[in-house]
Amino acid sequence: MSRSVQPPLVPLPYSAERANRSLPLVRRIVDDLVACYADWQAAVSRFEYATTRSRAEEPDADAQRLQLEVQQLAGQIDGLVRELQELGLECRSMDTGLVDFPGELDGHPVYFCWMRGERAVEHWHATDAGFGARQLLPESEFARK
Repeated sequence: MSRSVQPPLVPLPYSAERANRSLPLVRRIVDDLVACYADWQAAVSRFEYATTRSRAEEPDADAQRLQLEVQQLAGQIDGLVRELQELGLECRSMDTGLVDFPGELDGHPVYFCWMRGERAVEHWHATDAGFGARQLLPESEFARK
């Protein structure tokens, strides 16, 4: 079953300045997402271990409880990713909190790139490149912050 993603509720594209102004909200969402994702990973591991004790004729009570916990955490993760999408952002990594802001730089489409723990949006990369191709924003973009 495919889910449709709502179009962003904010106008696109982002500028570096606008991306930085949105960081207080984005940080809160990403902090929650990273924490929830870590909880989900731990719950999945516990669930997988519990299923080794389970048999069709005798289901393990812990496995059933953990399966429900995994599903609830997955729902929370889905909601947090949707919040980012509604802001027009793309979540690239749930464990590190890597987020791309679609934008323009010198008339070219780019992603302004931010990762949890960074003080500001200070990097960008081409839309057909990834994290490894990140570059520092030009000084002129820093002056707009």
